[in-house]
Amino acid sequence: MMSGSSPADIRLIDTHVHLDAPPYDGDREGVIERAIEQGVTRMITIGSGYGIESAGRAISIAEQHHGTVWCSVGVHPLDASCPITDDSLALLEKRASHPQVVAIGETGIDLHWNKDPLPRQEEWFVSQIQLARRVGKPLIVHSREAGEHCIRLIQEHGGDAVGGVFHCFSENASFAARLRELNFLVSFTGVLTFKKAEATRAIAAQIPLSQIMVETDGPYMAPEPHRGKRCEPAFTRFTAEWLAKAHNVSFEEVAATTTLNAERLFSLAHS
Repeated sequence: MMSGSSPADIRLIDTHVHLDAPPYDGDREGVIERAIEQGVTRMITIGSGYGIESAGRAISIAEQHHGTVWCSVGVHPLDASCPITDDSLALLEKRASHPQVVAIGETGIDLHWNKDPLPRQEEWFVSQIQLARRVGKPLIVHSREAGEHCIRLIQEHGGDAVGGVFHCFSENASFAARLRELNFLVSFTGVLTFKKAEATRAIAAQIPLSQIMVETDGPYMAPEPHRGKRCEPAFTRFTAEWLAKAHNVSFEEVAATTTLNAERLFSLAHS
Protein backbone atom coordinates (compact mmCIF):
# COMPACT_ATOMS: atom_id res chain seq x y z
CA MET A 1 0.00 0.00 0.00
CA MET A 2 1.27 3.46 -0.85
CA SER A 3 -0.37 5.23 2.10
CA GLY A 4 0.22 4.65 5.77
CA SER A 5 -3.47 4.49 6.58
CA SER A 6 -5.07 1.22 7.54
CA PRO A 7 -8.47 0.28 6.10
CA ALA A 8 -10.03 1.07 9.49
CA ASP A 9 -8.91 4.68 9.11
CA ILE A 10 -10.61 5.43 5.80
CA ARG A 11 -13.96 5.25 4.05
CA LEU A 12 -14.15 4.92 0.29
CA ILE A 13 -17.08 4.52 -2.09
CA ASP A 14 -16.75 2.42 -5.23
CA THR A 15 -19.11 4.50 -7.34
CA HIS A 16 -19.30 2.06 -10.26
CA VAL A 17 -19.17 -1.73 -10.08
CA HIS A 18 -21.23 -4.41 -11.83
CA LEU A 19 -21.89 -6.79 -8.94
CA ASP A 20 -24.44 -8.73 -11.01
CA ALA A 21 -21.76 -9.70 -13.56
CA PRO A 22 -21.18 -13.45 -14.06
CA PRO A 23 -17.52 -13.33 -12.89
CA TYR A 24 -18.84 -12.63 -9.38
CA ASP A 25 -21.23 -15.59 -9.35
CA GLY A 26 -20.50 -17.88 -6.44
CA ASP A 27 -18.32 -15.32 -4.67
CA ARG A 28 -20.47 -12.19 -4.50
CA GLU A 29 -20.68 -12.18 -0.70
CA GLY A 30 -16.92 -12.57 -0.43
CA VAL A 31 -16.38 -9.72 -2.87
CA ILE A 32 -18.49 -7.38 -0.74
CA GLU A 33 -16.87 -8.53 2.51
CA ARG A 34 -13.35 -7.98 1.15
CA ALA A 35 -14.31 -4.49 0.02
CA ILE A 36 -15.49 -3.56 3.51
CA GLU A 37 -12.29 -4.98 5.01
CA GLN A 38 -10.31 -2.61 2.77
CA GLY A 39 -12.31 0.44 3.78
CA VAL A 40 -14.61 0.44 0.75
CA THR A 41 -17.67 0.53 2.95
CA ARG A 42 -20.17 1.52 0.30
CA MET A 43 -20.60 0.76 -3.38
CA ILE A 44 -22.96 1.52 -6.25
CA THR A 45 -23.77 -1.53 -8.33
CA ILE A 46 -24.74 -0.62 -11.87
CA GLY A 47 -28.06 -1.94 -13.15
CA SER A 48 -26.95 -1.72 -16.77
CA GLY A 49 -24.35 -3.36 -18.95
CA TYR A 50 -25.11 -7.05 -18.62
CA GLY A 51 -28.36 -7.21 -20.53
CA ILE A 52 -31.70 -5.55 -20.05
CA GLU A 53 -32.29 -7.42 -16.78
CA SER A 54 -29.23 -5.93 -15.08
CA ALA A 55 -31.53 -3.38 -13.47
CA GLY A 56 -33.62 -5.98 -11.70
CA ARG A 57 -30.55 -7.90 -10.52
CA ALA A 58 -28.91 -4.72 -9.23
CA ILE A 59 -31.97 -3.84 -7.15
CA SER A 60 -32.02 -7.34 -5.68
CA ILE A 61 -28.34 -7.14 -4.68
CA ALA A 62 -28.84 -3.69 -3.14
CA GLU A 63 -31.86 -4.91 -1.17
CA GLN A 64 -29.82 -7.79 0.23
CA HIS A 65 -27.03 -5.43 1.33
CA HIS A 66 -28.96 -2.46 2.62
CA GLY A 67 -26.63 0.20 3.99
CA THR A 68 -23.63 -1.06 2.01
CA VAL A 69 -24.80 -1.40 -1.59
CA TRP A 70 -26.96 1.00 -3.58
CA CYS A 71 -27.68 0.75 -7.27
CA SER A 72 -28.54 2.43 -10.52
CA VAL A 73 -30.93 1.28 -13.22
CA GLY A 74 -30.70 1.87 -16.94
CA VAL A 75 -30.04 0.57 -20.41
CA HIS A 76 -26.43 0.47 -21.56
CA PRO A 77 -25.67 1.86 -25.06
CA LEU A 78 -24.39 -1.57 -26.08
CA ASP A 79 -27.84 -2.97 -25.22
CA ALA A 80 -29.61 -0.32 -27.27
CA SER A 81 -30.95 -2.91 -29.71
CA CYS A 82 -33.63 -3.85 -27.17
CA PRO A 83 -36.98 -2.31 -28.18
CA ILE A 84 -38.12 0.99 -26.69
CA THR A 85 -41.76 0.39 -25.87
CA ASP A 86 -44.28 1.86 -23.46
CA ASP A 87 -43.92 -1.28 -21.36
CA SER A 88 -40.11 -1.21 -21.25
CA LEU A 89 -40.09 2.48 -20.33
CA ALA A 90 -42.76 1.96 -17.67
CA LEU A 91 -40.79 -0.90 -16.11
CA LEU A 92 -37.61 1.16 -16.06
CA GLU A 93 -39.43 4.07 -14.43
CA LYS A 94 -40.94 1.78 -11.80
CA ARG A 95 -37.49 0.43 -10.99
CA ALA A 96 -36.02 3.95 -10.96
CA SER A 97 -38.37 4.89 -8.12
CA HIS A 98 -37.06 2.14 -5.84
CA PRO A 99 -35.48 3.62 -2.66
CA GLN A 100 -32.19 1.76 -3.21
CA VAL A 101 -31.81 3.29 -6.67
CA VAL A 102 -29.66 6.42 -6.53
CA ALA A 103 -28.96 7.05 -10.23
CA ILE A 104 -30.02 6.36 -13.80
CA GLY A 105 -27.57 4.51 -16.03
CA GLU A 106 -25.13 3.72 -17.10
CA THR A 107 -26.45 5.18 -20.31
CA GLY A 108 -24.89 7.18 -23.09
CA ILE A 109 -23.16 6.68 -26.43
CA ASP A 110 -20.50 4.17 -27.46
CA LEU A 111 -18.89 4.73 -30.85
CA HIS A 112 -15.94 2.45 -30.20
CA TRP A 113 -17.65 -0.92 -30.53
CA ASN A 114 -20.40 0.42 -32.81
CA LYS A 115 -22.60 -2.53 -31.87
CA ASP A 116 -25.89 -0.71 -32.25
CA PRO A 117 -26.82 2.16 -34.60
CA LEU A 118 -26.21 5.65 -33.26
CA PRO A 119 -29.87 6.75 -33.62
CA ARG A 120 -31.04 3.89 -31.38
CA GLN A 121 -28.34 4.67 -28.79
CA GLU A 122 -29.37 8.32 -28.83
CA GLU A 123 -33.04 7.41 -28.42
CA TRP A 124 -32.32 5.32 -25.32
CA PHE A 125 -30.00 7.99 -23.92
CA VAL A 126 -32.57 10.75 -24.35
CA SER A 127 -35.28 8.62 -22.76
CA GLN A 128 -33.07 8.09 -19.72
CA ILE A 129 -32.17 11.77 -19.44
CA GLN A 130 -35.89 12.46 -19.36
CA LEU A 131 -36.43 9.68 -16.82
CA ALA A 132 -33.68 11.07 -14.58
CA ARG A 133 -35.41 14.43 -14.61
CA ARG A 134 -38.79 12.90 -13.74
CA VAL A 135 -37.46 10.93 -10.78
CA GLY A 136 -34.90 13.53 -9.71
CA LYS A 137 -31.86 11.27 -9.77
CA PRO A 138 -28.45 11.87 -11.42
CA LEU A 139 -27.16 10.26 -14.58
CA ILE A 140 -24.27 7.84 -14.91
CA VAL A 141 -22.91 8.41 -18.40
CA HIS A 142 -20.98 5.95 -20.54
CA SER A 143 -19.14 7.90 -23.22
CA ARG A 144 -16.66 6.13 -25.45
CA GLU A 145 -15.30 8.17 -28.34
CA ALA A 146 -18.57 10.09 -28.07
CA GLY A 147 -17.97 13.01 -25.73
CA GLU A 148 -19.42 15.68 -28.00
CA HIS A 149 -22.48 13.55 -28.77
CA CYS A 150 -23.17 13.07 -25.08
CA ILE A 151 -22.74 16.73 -24.15
CA ARG A 152 -25.02 17.82 -26.97
CA LEU A 153 -27.82 15.50 -25.88
CA ILE A 154 -27.42 16.48 -22.23
CA GLN A 155 -27.67 20.15 -23.14
CA GLU A 156 -30.59 19.69 -25.53
CA HIS A 157 -32.63 17.65 -23.05
CA GLY A 158 -31.86 19.39 -19.78
CA GLY A 159 -29.59 16.81 -18.23
CA ASP A 160 -27.85 19.56 -16.29
CA ALA A 161 -30.98 19.79 -14.13
CA VAL A 162 -30.01 16.52 -12.43
CA GLY A 163 -26.30 16.36 -13.19
CA GLY A 164 -24.38 13.16 -12.84
CA VAL A 165 -21.02 11.62 -13.67
CA PHE A 166 -19.04 10.65 -16.74
CA HIS A 167 -17.67 7.36 -15.51
CA CYS A 168 -14.34 5.85 -16.59
CA PHE A 169 -13.35 9.33 -17.69
CA SER A 170 -11.24 9.37 -20.85
CA GLU A 171 -11.49 12.96 -22.10
CA ASN A 172 -9.20 15.91 -21.30
CA ALA A 173 -9.25 18.52 -18.55
CA SER A 174 -10.98 21.16 -20.67
CA PHE A 175 -13.79 18.69 -21.37
CA ALA A 176 -14.08 18.10 -17.62
CA ALA A 177 -14.40 21.86 -17.14
CA ARG A 178 -17.31 21.91 -19.58
CA LEU A 179 -18.93 19.08 -17.66
CA ARG A 180 -18.53 21.02 -14.43
CA GLU A 181 -20.71 23.77 -15.91
CA LEU A 182 -23.37 21.12 -16.54
CA ASN A 183 -23.24 19.79 -12.94
CA PHE A 184 -21.35 16.63 -13.89
CA LEU A 185 -18.51 14.97 -12.04
CA VAL A 186 -15.95 12.58 -13.50
CA SER A 187 -14.72 9.29 -12.09
CA PHE A 188 -11.49 7.39 -12.59
CA THR A 189 -10.89 3.65 -12.67
CA GLY A 190 -7.85 1.46 -12.19
CA VAL A 191 -6.59 2.71 -15.56
CA LEU A 192 -5.07 5.51 -13.49
CA THR A 193 -2.61 2.98 -12.06
CA PHE A 194 -1.41 1.47 -15.33
CA LYS A 195 2.28 1.91 -16.05
CA LYS A 196 1.65 3.59 -19.42
CA ALA A 197 -1.14 5.86 -18.13
CA GLU A 198 0.99 8.96 -17.64
CA ALA A 199 -1.36 11.01 -19.83
CA THR A 200 -4.40 9.92 -17.81
CA ARG A 201 -2.69 10.82 -14.55
CA ALA A 202 -1.68 14.20 -15.96
CA ILE A 203 -5.30 14.90 -16.90
CA ALA A 204 -6.52 13.78 -13.47
CA ALA A 205 -4.06 16.19 -11.85
CA GLN A 206 -5.62 19.13 -13.73
CA ILE A 207 -9.18 18.39 -12.59
CA PRO A 208 -10.21 19.69 -9.15
CA LEU A 209 -10.67 16.97 -6.56
CA SER A 210 -14.08 18.49 -5.87
CA GLN A 211 -15.18 17.13 -9.28
CA ILE A 212 -13.71 13.62 -8.98
CA MET A 213 -14.94 10.25 -7.75
CA VAL A 214 -13.27 6.84 -7.79
CA GLU A 215 -14.57 3.56 -9.16
CA THR A 216 -13.47 0.10 -10.24
CA ASP A 217 -15.88 -0.67 -13.11
CA GLY A 218 -15.43 -4.25 -11.87
CA PRO A 219 -15.25 -7.04 -12.77
CA TYR A 220 -12.91 -5.73 -15.45
CA MET A 221 -10.13 -3.09 -15.62
CA ALA A 222 -8.36 -4.24 -12.46
CA PRO A 223 -5.65 -1.82 -11.31
CA GLU A 224 -1.99 -2.53 -10.73
CA PRO A 225 -0.89 -4.76 -9.05
CA HIS A 226 -3.90 -6.91 -9.97
CA ARG A 227 -4.06 -6.09 -13.66
CA GLY A 228 -5.35 -8.99 -15.74
CA LYS A 229 -7.26 -10.48 -12.83
CA ARG A 230 -10.90 -10.09 -11.82
CA CYS A 231 -11.45 -6.59 -10.50
CA GLU A 232 -13.19 -6.12 -7.14
CA PRO A 233 -14.47 -3.09 -5.19
CA ALA A 234 -11.69 -3.68 -2.64
CA PHE A 235 -9.27 -2.44 -5.32
CA THR A 236 -10.78 1.07 -5.23
CA ARG A 237 -8.02 1.97 -2.82
CA PHE A 238 -5.31 1.61 -5.47
CA THR A 239 -6.98 4.16 -7.74
CA ALA A 240 -7.43 6.57 -4.82
CA GLU A 241 -3.75 6.23 -3.91
CA TRP A 242 -2.62 7.06 -7.44
CA LEU A 243 -5.04 9.99 -7.53
CA ALA A 244 -3.44 11.31 -4.36
CA LYS A 245 -0.03 11.02 -5.99
CA ALA A 246 -1.25 12.85 -9.11
CA HIS A 247 -2.60 15.71 -6.98
CA ASN A 248 0.33 15.69 -4.55
CA VAL A 249 -2.00 15.44 -1.57
CA SER A 250 -2.52 12.84 1.12
CA PHE A 251 -4.45 9.65 0.51
CA GLU A 252 -6.71 10.66 3.39
CA GLU A 253 -7.65 13.89 1.62
CA VAL A 254 -8.52 12.03 -1.57
CA ALA A 255 -10.58 9.47 0.34
CA ALA A 256 -12.49 12.16 2.23
CA THR A 257 -13.11 14.38 -0.80
CA THR A 258 -14.14 11.68 -3.27
CA THR A 259 -16.42 10.13 -0.66
CA LEU A 260 -18.07 13.47 0.04
CA ASN A 261 -18.52 14.05 -3.70
CA ALA A 262 -20.27 10.68 -4.03
CA GLU A 263 -22.45 11.31 -0.99
CA ARG A 264 -23.62 14.61 -2.46
CA LEU A 265 -24.21 13.31 -5.97
CA PHE A 266 -26.08 10.17 -4.94
CA SER A 267 -27.79 11.68 -1.88
CA LEU A 268 -26.14 9.22 0.50
CA ALA A 269 -26.03 10.00 4.19
CA HIS A 270 -22.63 11.13 5.45
CA SER A 271 -20.79 8.53 7.50
